[in-house]
Amino acid sequence: MTGPDEFHVHVDDRSQFRRVTLTDGTVAARFVPEAGMVGASLTDAGVELLGLGKGLDEYVANGVLFGLPVMHPWANRLGGYGYSTQSRTVTLTAGQPGLWTDGQGLVIHGLLAAHRGWRIESLSSNELTAVLDFGAHPELIAGFPYPHELALRVTLRDRTLTIATTVTATSDVPVPLCFGFHPYLTIPDVPREQWVVETPPMRHLELDAQLLPTGGATNQPARSAVLGDTVFDDGYDQVADGAVFAVSGGGRRVEVRFETGYPAAQVYAPIDQDVICFEPMAAPTDALRRGGYRCAMPNEPAEARFSIRV
Repeated sequence: MTGPDEFHVHVDDRSQFRRVTLTDGTVAARFVPEAGMVGASLTDAGVELLGLGKGLDEYVANGVLFGLPVMHPWANRLGGYGYSTQSRTVTLTAGQPGLWTDGQGLVIHGLLAAHRGWRIESLSSNELTAVLDFGAHPELIAGFPYPHELALRVTLRDRTLTIATTVTATSDVPVPLCFGFHPYLTIPDVPREQWVVETPPMRHLELDAQLLPTGGATNQPARSAVLGDTVFDDGYDQVADGAVFAVSGGGRRVEVRFETGYPAAQVYAPIDQDVICFEPMAAPTDALRRGGYRCAMPNEPAEARFSIRV
């Protein structure tokens, strides 16, 4: 391996952020460690397969999701501005650093959108490891008082982008695992209405008007259907290790495999954007307030892994 400033790291003249590019044949993936370790591109023969919305600068400025962001320490929504877990009570405050809300005022997608605390630990042509010392940042600990190190190891091999996440407690306090990822996928040059969406067997969660789980659920078999005008913002649990979600069209197929450590999911496909998201989640929505999560115990790092195959 080479040093992080020697291989596939360059500064775009139009931006203050370094882009790290991994390659494997015709497939390339680009990440921006200094902007929250966000995935900013996934291409095959130059064709972009991530929905990039209004771009990186808008993501940095306003937390607008684009590309492939990490959602940590919670994925999706919290049902209120506070939670109690692991003998600690947390009160969140509107406007505190890193805190974003949805259209209904619920805090959403954690605290790390565009966070600059990531450091590159190792880098080669097809592998990148970046680390964030969560406990070293007072503004993060204020919203999630469980000191830990968060490491992402990203590899690109055999047309497959794999992201392995390791959470290591750095104190004697267990760390709740409620994180996730939000891959915005697109099939370019094919109308959204013609995309075919495949989902594995899992349990569909009943949601209330705020898109929070009510406690009800229905078993759902594996499905394959044309997207048409269907809109998704649906939660699921009981997702098996190795489960595959996919979108295809025009002779192109993109698969998201929940390799291990992601028993919950959100499927998101808005009507006004040509994107669909199969979101790997370490715990269901609002788990910090409701329970249903595992922990990284002291001296026992926890790992989760998913992949995107193109």
